[in-house]
Amino acid sequence: MSLSSPATGVSSGFAPRLTRAESLRLQLADDIVRGQLAPGAALDEIELARRFNVSRTPVREAIRTLAASGLVEVRAHRGALVARPAHHDLIGMFEVMAELESLCAGYAAERMSALERCALEEVHEKLRLLIKNGDPQRYHEGNEAFHATIYGGAHNAYLAELTLATRVRVQPFRRAQFRNLGRLTKSHVEHDRVVQAILRGERTLAAQTMYAHIIKVRDEYEHYSEML
Repeated sequence: MSLSSPATGVSSGFAPRLTRAESLRLQLADDIVRGQLAPGAALDEIELARRFNVSRTPVREAIRTLAASGLVEVRAHRGALVARPAHHDLIGMFEVMAELESLCAGYAAERMSALERCALEEVHEKLRLLIKNGDPQRYHEGNEAFHATIYGGAHNAYLAELTLATRVRVQPFRRAQFRNLGRLTKSHVEHDRVVQAILRGERTLAAQTMYAHIIKVRDEYEHYSEML
């Protein structure tokens, strides 16, 4: 799987090809997670389509995906309402995310080609340079590319598909934790442990360090949400 494959949708150049539905989903997710859209607020398709200058089709797609993340509740005859996932549901999503990403990292340590290992190092270095700018959005884009590179390096298309699908559900919460003070630097340090294990071909260590990284992401999100 190449770094710019349709399965990942992200290239090592940090230029994700977002659809209108994806862009709308990210904006709405940010508004909900930040509290700018309060739980119980109605999401009117027509109003959102007018606000973002899109048709109602991408609005429906965005709402459907947000519902899978627990950020929207769709009720018959009442439309879509802003929601918040129950804490145990969010913990469950992160637990599965950690296991899947751990599998990807472990397989990548065994299966990555020399070219793919070089690509991983390149993405990792680009993230380091982004830290100086302190831009959470740009770092998020690079972070997507970093993890996508590892999914591809695992050389297991089914695992990559499952991991990406879970990632989409957890994405709003992963994005939010980058707003914590000093989080970009900490994230890069965690990535470095994963990268070094993969480059040395140490499957068990790569899996362990990736698992620890995702659990830390969960903890950072919880800290962020407590500060709101």
